[in-house]
Amino acid sequence: MTQKTILNAAHRALGARMVDFGGWDMPLNYGSQIEEHHHVRRDAGMFDVSHMTVVDLRGSGTRAFLRQLVANSVDKLKVPGKALYTCMLTPEGGIVDDLIVYFMADDWFRLVVNAATREKDLAWIQSQAAAFDVEVTERPELAMIAVQGPQARGKAASVLDEADAHTVGKLGRFAAAALDGTPFGALFVARTGYTGEDGFEIVVHESQAVALWDALRAAGVAPAGLGARDTLRLEAGLALYGQDMDETVSPFEAALGWTVALDEGRAFNGRALLEAHSTAAPRQMIGLVMDDKGVLRHGQGVTTANGPGEILSGTFSPTIGKAIAFARVPAGDPGAVSVDIRGRQVPVRVVKFPFVRNGQPADGV
Repeated sequence: MTQKTILNAAHRALGARMVDFGGWDMPLNYGSQIEEHHHVRRDAGMFDVSHMTVVDLRGSGTRAFLRQLVANSVDKLKVPGKALYTCMLTPEGGIVDDLIVYFMADDWFRLVVNAATREKDLAWIQSQAAAFDVEVTERPELAMIAVQGPQARGKAASVLDEADAHTVGKLGRFAAAALDGTPFGALFVARTGYTGEDGFEIVVHESQAVALWDALRAAGVAPAGLGARDTLRLEAGLALYGQDMDETVSPFEAALGWTVALDEGRAFNGRALLEAHSTAAPRQMIGLVMDDKGVLRHGQGVTTANGPGEILSGTFSPTIGKAIAFARVPAGDPGAVSVDIRGRQVPVRVVKFPFVRNGQPADGV
C-alpha cells in the first residue's frame, strides 16, 4: 500500500502532481519543475523529505558499533552536533545504503537513511547491532523538511524566536542542533542537504509539520518537488542510491572514496575489498556533458577507449542548459567518449563534478 507523509494533503491543496516514489505518494512538482529548480538555486525552496528514515542509536556501545557498521570513521566526530556522510557496506564491500550519521552524545547517535531502502536498512542495522550494547529505534513519528537555497538559512531562521535563530545561524556545515520549546515544539535542525545549496534539513514531530510548512511558505520559501530535487542533486554531483550505487558497487566505484576511512586497526564490513579498490578499482564513475541537443538518460550505452559503460543518472541541467550525466565505465583514462542515443553515437565531454558550484556552471563544464 502506498504510504503518505503528514504533508500529503498540503501538497494536494497546492495542486501538486503526485507520483509513487519508493512506495510513497510524493509531489513531483507543483507546476513548473524548471521554475522550482531555479528558485532553489537563486532564492529558497523547500522539500518534503518526511519519507526518509530517522533511526536513533542509544547505548554505551553505539560508537563501537558504528566503527564496524560504516566505512567512514565516526572517531572524526568529537563534538556533539557534528555529522558525517558515509556508506554501510556488505561484507563483500558493496553499498547497502548511503546515510548521514549525527553525533549527539556519547550514547546517542542519529542516522538518516533512504526511504526506498528502509526495510532492508533497518534489518541490516538490527542484525549488525546484536553483538553490541545498542538500542535501535526507528522514529516514524518525525517528519522532515529540507529548506535549500542561498536565502534558505535566513528565511528558515525567521520562523524561530531570536535565541533559536541565533543558535542555528551559528551552525557550521554538517552540524546539527536540537532545539526545545520552539513555536513548533522540539526541532532537530541540521545544516545539510541534497541540492548543492546551503540550507537546513529540519526534523519536526509530525503533529507540528504542517504548521512549520505553512510558516516557511509565509516566510517566502517556495515548495519544490522530487523533479527539481533530482536535477539539483545531479548538478551538485550527488549520487542517488539504487541508480548510481547499490550492493554490486564499492564506494570507490561510485566516486565515494572520500567517504572511506582506512584508519589503522578498525575492522569494518567490506574493508578488504576497499583496501584493494583504494588503489585499483576496476570501474569508475565519471561526469559527462553533452554539447549536442538531447537528453542523457539512465541505461544508455557509453563507449570509451577502455571498453563499454553505462549512463547511471542523466538529465537536462536547467542551470547549464545542457544534458549532464553520471556514467560507470572501466578504470583508466576513458579517452574519447560517446553515448548511444537511439543507435547514434553522440560525442560527450568528460568533466569533473559537481557540474554546478555556487549556483553557476563549474569551471570546465
